[in-house]
Amino acid sequence: MPELPPNFLPEPAPDTRANPSLIVVPTDLSDLDRLMPFALEQAADTGARLILLHVLATGGAMAADAAGMPYYDPASALEFASKTLEPWCAHAGRQGIRCDALVREGHPARQIASVIRQFQADRILMGTHSRSRLGKLLLGSVAEQVLRTVNLPVITVGPEAHVADPGIATKSERVVLHATTLKEGSRASAELACRIAAKQGARLLLLHVLPAIEEGGRFDGSPVRAGQSGQPAGLNSTALHELHRLACEISATQDPGPCCHAIVPHVVHGNPAIEILAAAADYHADLIVLGATDRSAFANLTRDRTIYRVLAHARCPVLTLREAPAAPVEGGRQSIALHF
Repeated sequence: MPELPPNFLPEPAPDTRANPSLIVVPTDLSDLDRLMPFALEQAADTGARLILLHVLATGGAMAADAAGMPYYDPASALEFASKTLEPWCAHAGRQGIRCDALVREGHPARQIASVIRQFQADRILMGTHSRSRLGKLLLGSVAEQVLRTVNLPVITVGPEAHVADPGIATKSERVVLHATTLKEGSRASAELACRIAAKQGARLLLLHVLPAIEEGGRFDGSPVRAGQSGQPAGLNSTALHELHRLACEISATQDPGPCCHAIVPHVVHGNPAIEILAAAADYHADLIVLGATDRSAFANLTRDRTIYRVLAHARCPVLTLREAPAAPVEGGRQSIALHF
């Protein structure tokens, strides 16, 4: 099967990226128990409509006749899928969330693209396969094609993700973590993380990972409020200064008012995936936001790259956004960058 062309979906407006009106939830039916709590939570936060999409691959619904000969039975497969999705739609409806079930037949990734175009979806929420006995994440060819090609924000729910207990975490304690390379091309994902944090009333943790050093070297920035100037006292690092400047810049792009009630710059040294996961655990992040260009992890998700490892082990959903590579700027300021 030929690979999907890049950019096969239109790029949404910034406001719909953070505040979607329609979220498509592709499902293989076996992952609904894992996906739906997150889908319902996001729909409740944003007022979005949900479309639960199951795609029957051609030839995937096989039955056997009286003689034991296999034959393709799409009618039974469609009926089974519809009956599986309907109770979830009813459950969403009882929570005041509009949710529709849709079953299609064909190439899964292409059908997902078709549904997104038809209904003008703003976001995708999908799951990964369970990890194998070797501990490796089986992302799946459909999820990998979607991640490589769409310009929409994609929420991925990994095998270790779970919804926070509402009795422990309150809305005022919510945290959105954005891991940034500090390259110019990473601005889109930083602004998206800022808008989502504002929508959720959450703190925004801006994380940058520097190469590992021999002895320790973890530097934590104190909270930086929107509109403040200068660096947090006692931390005179270039990376922290860049994070502070980014915080001010993305906050200034929000209309109206600051993007969220606090932006926390955080600079660490070490392995990017390990440090992203550690920061997410330390701050009890509700969402991790990552941007990636075609030259980074999306170029080959099946290898041991940062985004792939974060998807495998994150205990919260991970939002990924494809970004165009930044053009080189002669004479511009040097950025401290980490290749995902």
